[in-house]
Amino acid sequence: MSEKAAFAAGCFWGVEEKFGNIEGVEETESGYMGGETENPGYEEVCTGKTGHAETVRLSFDPEKVSYGKLLEEFWKMHDPTTPERQGLNFGSQYRSIIFYYNEGQKKEAEKSKKRIQERHGEKEVVTEILHAKKFWRAEEYHQKYRKKHRGIFG
Repeated sequence: MSEKAAFAAGCFWGVEEKFGNIEGVEETESGYMGGETENPGYEEVCTGKTGHAETVRLSFDPEKVSYGKLLEEFWKMHDPTTPERQGLNFGSQYRSIIFYYNEGQKKEAEKSKKRIQERHGEKEVVTEILHAKKFWRAEEYHQKYRKKHRGIFG
């Protein structure tokens, strides 16, 4: 039986591709979560006024990949100490968030964040841990973007 997970770690194009390459991840979707605006679009989210972050929601087979492994990969794919920024992208829509779907995921995310904070020492890990609310699927042209545009990304 598949489970869901959702993560925000900067631009969803790269995040979706990285999670999609993990064995046991069955499906990935780019979208928006964490804000209050109903049915937001990309241009609106880019203003930073919706409260949403670019998010990747995935379905995974827990018999093939653990939630803990997904958390490990999440920490590797971005800098969790940069508030509202990842690389050249900046704004609240690029903040670091772990969205949990149940209490088990919440507890595991909290333990994982604590371990990462210990590794970073005095540099604060700013990753939020939030209950997953409504996920708004991004426009179709954002889905599997890097895969569709291999010529640009190599």
